[in-house]
Amino acid sequence: MDKPASTAVAPARVDVEAIIARHVARRALFVAPVLISLFWLLGGLDGAVAAAIGVGIVVVNFLVSGWVLSIAARISLALYHAAALFGFFLRLILITVSLLLLGSLTELDRMALGLSVVAAYLVLLSWEAVAVAQGKERELDWT
Repeated sequence: MDKPASTAVAPARVDVEAIIARHVARRALFVAPVLISLFWLLGGLDGAVAAAIGVGIVVVNFLVSGWVLSIAARISLALYHAAALFGFFLRLILITVSLLLLGSLTELDRMALGLSVVAAYLVLLSWEAVAVAQGKERELDWT
């Protein structure tokens, strides 16, 4: 007797990485005004512009990370691991190069630019980690 063919269909993969990156970008809408206001008070208009650019750099970094990891996860687990490890270092290098280029080619407040990048990165990363750990991100497949 022949076995019936399996009709089970694998569930579609949810791009968890891209979803998390979009969450971070949404949260940046709350973090950016705080940092921009703070650096406006400390450094005037130059500080505010530098802080806005710094937050923008961080948001783009997270979005690129989510996009790259989502694509790598669809291809293979080994590629996903490589993208996570080497992509992290590559993105940090790109952030550093961006900051150095902006600092040398423009008259932006370098201190505000650098501090806003570090502050935005740490606050946004921590905020998302706490939200995921507490199960507040219900649209993620694994929470």
